Amino acid sequence: MIEEIGIVKSINGIIATVNVPKKSACEGCTAGTCKIEEQSIEIEALNQAGAKVGQKVRVEIKSYAYMKGSMLVYGLPALSLVIGAVFGKELMSRVFMNTDSDILSAIFGFGFLVISFLIVKVWISASSKKTESQAVIEEILG
Repeated sequence: MIEEIGIVKSINGIIATVNVPKKSACEGCTAGTCKIEEQSIEIEALNQAGAKVGQKVRVEIKSYAYMKGSMLVYGLPALSLVIGAVFGKELMSRVFMNTDSDILSAIFGFGFLVISFLIVKVWISASSKKTESQAVIEEILG
């Protein structure tokens, strides 16, 4: 489980928007160049705990859903780019003999990449309606 602590910014039905401070890249930074609004992200979460606007809450995200989403969002486009490039160079160069195989490789690689982005967009739209892949407010803190 991935846990985040944040403040409820707004509530719309059973979904709450939680403002969560960024970690990793911003943690320990003393430069002071970031704007306050850039130092946090907003997460939409199921409001199981019944939190109200302004309350500090603990939000949980299932690791499985996070990993599955990451693999699809990053892995599918990368794989599609490679498959499209190989398809263009090896197979389509036999069909279009008068065209440079490197140009076909680039065209089909980027074509497959664009198609994969559309597939990811459709998947994200469909999975956002499923509750098992959504962040959940588990607890109201102080």
